[in-house]
Amino acid sequence: MSISTERGDTGETSLPGGARLSKADSRVDAYGTIDELISSIGLARALCPNPEIAAAAKSIQKELFKIGSAIAGPRTDLKPEVQIDDAMVESLTQEVHRIEATDGMLADWALPGEDAASASFDLARTVCRRAERLAVRVSTEGTIIPPNVLRYLNRLSDLLWLYGRLIELEKNIDSKLRTNDGPRWSRAW
Repeated sequence: MSISTERGDTGETSLPGGARLSKADSRVDAYGTIDELISSIGLARALCPNPEIAAAAKSIQKELFKIGSAIAGPRTDLKPEVQIDDAMVESLTQEVHRIEATDGMLADWALPGEDAASASFDLARTVCRRAERLAVRVSTEGTIIPPNVLRYLNRLSDLLWLYGRLIELEKNIDSKLRTNDGPRWSRAW
């Protein structure tokens, strides 16, 4: 068996479960962006100096395979239903709150690029936001997506932003966008 099946040469692909559809379909775009997100988090993890963040990122990558499968479509005889449960979302929420409570955590906009590891988490965050927008589009077009998929992606983008800020804090890097002490714009994205 080869990775090159040639079945996609006409611009179609197979969903889990066997259904064929255009590679331009919004579902393919959405779960393809989840694949991109998994890879971007992999790059961030490879550059990450904090072993706890790296381990959490690896766990998130594995969960994102479930998210991609849930976006690809509903259960069929060939594909069991994917469970995206409240506990997955709650775990991300707890991690967000834990990091937000860290003394010295940036509570304003950040300018990505002061550090390669933190910038890679910022890039992963933007891919996550795009994946979230595409999942919303798929949902509005009529494909039923488990509600926790959108909650998970929304929470994950916050967490990825915070991972970047935590890495900068640990390295004593100032990435805040503004130099004045005016009102805060936002704690996260």
